[in-house]
Amino acid sequence: MINPTPVSHPYTRAPAASSPATMAGTLRTLSLWLLVLLTVTACGVNPVTGQRELSLISEAEEIQLGRDNYEPTLQSQGGRYYLDPALSDYVTSVTMKVADHSDRDLPYEVVIINSSVPNAWALPGGKMAINRGLLLEMENEAQLAAVMGHEVVHAAARHGAQRMQRGMLVNIGMAGVGAVLAVRDNPYAGLILGGAAVGSQLAMAQYSRSHELEADEFGTRYMAKAGYDPMQAADLQRVFLRLSEGRDTDFISGLFQTHPPSRERVEANERLARRLGAEGRVGREKYQEMIAGIRAQQPAYDLYEEAMRHHRGGENDQALSKINQAVEKIPREAAFLALRGDIRQERGDSRAALTDYDRAVDLYPEMFSYTLGRGLVHRANRNWAEAERDFKRSIESVPTSIAYLGLGDAAREQGRRDEARNYYQVAAQAQGDVGESARRRLQELDG
Repeated sequence: MINPTPVSHPYTRAPAASSPATMAGTLRTLSLWLLVLLTVTACGVNPVTGQRELSLISEAEEIQLGRDNYEPTLQSQGGRYYLDPALSDYVTSVTMKVADHSDRDLPYEVVIINSSVPNAWALPGGKMAINRGLLLEMENEAQLAAVMGHEVVHAAARHGAQRMQRGMLVNIGMAGVGAVLAVRDNPYAGLILGGAAVGSQLAMAQYSRSHELEADEFGTRYMAKAGYDPMQAADLQRVFLRLSEGRDTDFISGLFQTHPPSRERVEANERLARRLGAEGRVGREKYQEMIAGIRAQQPAYDLYEEAMRHHRGGENDQALSKINQAVEKIPREAAFLALRGDIRQERGDSRAALTDYDRAVDLYPEMFSYTLGRGLVHRANRNWAEAERDFKRSIESVPTSIAYLGLGDAAREQGRRDEARNYYQVAAQAQGDVGESARRRLQELDG
């Protein structure tokens, strides 16, 4: 990345005795010259469109940004879907067939997120994800190729990096949305710090109209080169438009928030598909065979979501009944066990809660929310060494203010006051009850 150096110019020098108005005008002039300088000295060529554009973020920085934020972003949105490795391999295979025709060589990677909300996204540098819920909405392999080709273009054409640059220049933050929007139904959403928050902002910010049209066009070209029927990209956009007009809640909170459909996109895709020719692989039978497992599992996830709604509403008896049914259907789903642990803890059954959390952690040891939840149970039971272990383990995956608050409590109760102060200072930067609790504990330590 080019680091511009200050330049001297007669029109940017302020008089010796500057008034506030003069100083404000001078700062505006300096800002304008800085913007011009950045535009002139930091231009590059977009590898997909061939157009010249501002380039403040190097390719190495892009790739590192995606690598650093990938796992925290995945976990903040539901974690990896691990119950069907063959399906994960299939999605990867289709994605790489399309990515092989990209105009940019990146370390492309795709993961299925364990969420029923239909969505797909790409981080800078080629790290991508598709939600389990979106796989259920598509009909064939060519439509999967269209979705993933679209995401490949977002990465290859530097769309995420360009959004970051706009934020840097106009000082509006990383992407204009909070991580809370990206992690619906996650009780720790507002407490997530650092990379998970940044990654969720990048993944869930709405793309511009021009970026969406570019991703449609070049993604369709990539899938056609990979041997897929390009008309399926147009058909899929037609389905999305119909769902958006029907105000499908899950789509609006997921895919349509980041990739808004439009009649313009449908018509543009149809025109391009006609030019490219409608011959190519559709792969309906193979696709339906591969998603048969998640289709059969969806009733269990419906019960899980009902249990979450009851739990949020304080109806723990109903929540426990629903989650027990879900666990009976899929005993190896860690998300079900963790939710049951939450419910049982609130009902005062700590022993059963710990049993559920132990099983959840065994099934998915990297998932931050499972070790964090178990740590909170240990904290409630004043098992300070065990709580500290779990809080530390959780922040290795996704840092949260509540984990830092818990680490502060564990350090304080074990006589390590200076260490406790450091943890509380991190937690005190949060908003809401956690931040208030941390600030109160700091006052108690200093009092």
